[in-house]
Amino acid sequence: MNIKESLLNTLAAANGGYISGAALAESLGVSRNAVWKAVKSLEAEGYAIESVTSKGYRLSESNNRLSEKLIAAHLQTKALGRELQVFDEVDSTNIAAKKLASAGAPHGTAVVADRQTMGRGRLGRTFVSPSGTGIYFTVIVRPEFSMELTPMITTAASVAVAEAVEKLCGMETQIKWVNDVYLCGKKICGILTEASLGLETQSIDYAVIGIGVNVRSVRSEFSEQLSSIASSVEDETGMILDRNILCAEIINDLEKYILSLQERTFLPEYRRRELLTGNEITASVNDQQTSGKALGIDDNANLIVEFSDGTVKHLNSGEANLCRIKK
Repeated sequence: MNIKESLLNTLAAANGGYISGAALAESLGVSRNAVWKAVKSLEAEGYAIESVTSKGYRLSESNNRLSEKLIAAHLQTKALGRELQVFDEVDSTNIAAKKLASAGAPHGTAVVADRQTMGRGRLGRTFVSPSGTGIYFTVIVRPEFSMELTPMITTAASVAVAEAVEKLCGMETQIKWVNDVYLCGKKICGILTEASLGLETQSIDYAVIGIGVNVRSVRSEFSEQLSSIASSVEDETGMILDRNILCAEIINDLEKYILSLQERTFLPEYRRRELLTGNEITASVNDQQTSGKALGIDDNANLIVEFSDGTVKHLNSGEANLCRIKK
C-alpha cells in the first residue's frame, strides 16, 4: 500500500475528525512534506480534504468521490462488500457483476459505479444514472436458502435501503411494492434482482442485487417528466449525504436481512412502510389491466389484492407490475 492509499485509509477511519500533519507523518512513517504531497494528489483525484492550521487534515463532509477505501471503512459485514470494485463508469453494475459471478466471484462481491451508461430497472426500463449524484451498485449473493425464497431478496433489499436512508437523514421513507423506495412522495431508489439457475442442481447458482439510489441533487439531470415522479435525498431533504457511507450502510443492512431471509425478519419493516396497502390501485396482471384494493403483504412478500368482483388474490412480482394508487 502506497502513502496515498494509507493516508486515505487513515482519514476515513477518523470519521470526520482532524488528524495533525505530524501525527499522520508519524503513523505513516514519512515526512510531513510527503503527507502534504499525498493530500494534494488525493485532491487532484477529486477527494475533498480540509486543512486547518493547528488542527490538521480531515475528509470534508462535502466529499463526493466514491472510493473502495471509504466504503470499506464503514462496512460491518462478514462477507458482503468485502470483495469490492469501484468504477468511474460502467454500462450496468448488474451486467458487470454477472460477468464476475459467472467467472467464479465469491459470495458478497460488490460492484459500485459513479455512473452507468445503460442502467436498468425492472421490465427493461431505463434507470437514469448520472455521475456524481447517486450510488449504483450490485452485490453478488450465492444463496444457501431454497429457491422459493429468492423472490423475497428484492423485498429485503428495499428495507435495507429504507433503513439506511432513514438512519442518515432522519426522515421516514416508504416502499412501493415491490422494489421502489420513496421519500417525501417521490421515488429515490429502484432495485433489480436477477438470478442464475444451475441447470444440473435446479437451484440458484447466484443472484445479483442491483441497487440505485439518487443521493445528491438531480434537478439539473432529470427531464421534467422524470422529475415529476423521481427525486433525490438532497432535493427532498436538503441534506448532503456521503455516498460512501450510505453505500456501506445499505450493504450492512442487506447482509443482516439476507442472512435471516428464511425467518423473514424484514417483513414487519416492509409492511410498515408499504404505501399501496389500504389504497385502491390499478395493476397490470398477466398483461391485463385491472383494479382493486391493496389489502397488505403476505408472508411470501406477495401483494394481497381484493378485486372489484370480490375475489382476493396474492400477486407475486412475476405476474403483476405497474401497480399504482388509483386516481
